[in-house]
Amino acid sequence: MTEEHVGGWIFWRGTIDGYPVVVSKTLKGMENAAAATALAADRFHPIAIINQGTAGGHVPEVHVYDIVLGRQAVNLGSFKTGYRASGRGSDVAEWNPLDLMRSEGSAGQDPSARTIRRFQGDEGLLAAARDVRGQYRHGHVVEGVIGSSEVWNSELDRIRRFHDEYGTTVEEMEAASAAQISGIFKIPFLGIRVVSNNITNGEAYDTKVGEACQDFVRDVVKAYIRVVALKR
Repeated sequence: MTEEHVGGWIFWRGTIDGYPVVVSKTLKGMENAAAATALAADRFHPIAIINQGTAGGHVPEVHVYDIVLGRQAVNLGSFKTGYRASGRGSDVAEWNPLDLMRSEGSAGQDPSARTIRRFQGDEGLLAAARDVRGQYRHGHVVEGVIGSSEVWNSELDRIRRFHDEYGTTVEEMEAASAAQISGIFKIPFLGIRVVSNNITNGEAYDTKVGEACQDFVRDVVKAYIRVVALKR
């Protein structure tokens, strides 16, 4: 295994079942994840990208240690607020989603941009994850929508709105930005998250869940490699 440093990011190059694999420490947050993904795409030309990590639950049905396969990822930090004059405060119920990629001009002035962009998980990667979900012993493996932003949401009404309007299952701070960059490079992408805590059912944060997710993602990679090898 070799280690490469690019700015503040680290990339480890090695093999799984004889196939070359690169692991990136993307650092936290949307900007860091996007930059790390762009660097990896440009330097290593991967055939697929998986962004994995921990997330907080948005519905009581998912529990700590459950795995969520990102059938879609959405950006929960891109909104246009309603107009409110000075002294009238703020009301998030008036905020509309803003798709910055929909317009070449000012997205805030374009009515067609007032929608949430959904980054689709790659079907080939989802198929590999489905093939190995029976091997996961720490919880359930479900499919859902990963919401990303650099806001740690603890307001239950706001979380409920995200779920009701955008279908979110969990929230975290990286997947949608990595998915966006992967799409620009036309590289198949899948976000995978393990539930580390869930405010909607009162389950507290568990620091050990990350290792369980890493083990599961390794199994997904091995399953995907088997499919890639068969095509060559």
